[in-house]
Amino acid sequence: MTPDDFRRLALALPEAVESSHMGTVDFRVGRIFATLGYPNASFGMVALTRDQQEMVTGVEPRTFRPVPGAWGLKGATLVVLAEADEPTLRGALEAAWRLKANKRQIALLEAGRVSAAFPAAAS
Repeated sequence: MTPDDFRRLALALPEAVESSHMGTVDFRVGRIFATLGYPNASFGMVALTRDQQEMVTGVEPRTFRPVPGAWGLKGATLVVLAEADEPTLRGALEAAWRLKANKRQIALLEAGRVSAAFPAAAS
């Protein structure tokens, strides 16, 4: 995956916006759920729980690793973009997004899935 792929997938989530924080591109849904370009352009970051972080780093250790230091102890997880595939990255971004989204925003995501699965129902 590339930085543009990461951006595309992050911004595809309901009400996600691109911003910046301390010189790093970030993606927010009210609060930051992902960043891009730290420590360099080869990485993204998803803000997961510690349990989620342990799961993804255990299953995909070449793709995911804890952010060094205190942020990593709180679940901040680096994504090695060159190692990530689209379904894996989409899942990690959605997991991070869900942790920051409110109930209305989550309902928008779910409604989008229903209308995509049943196009006639959306008419």
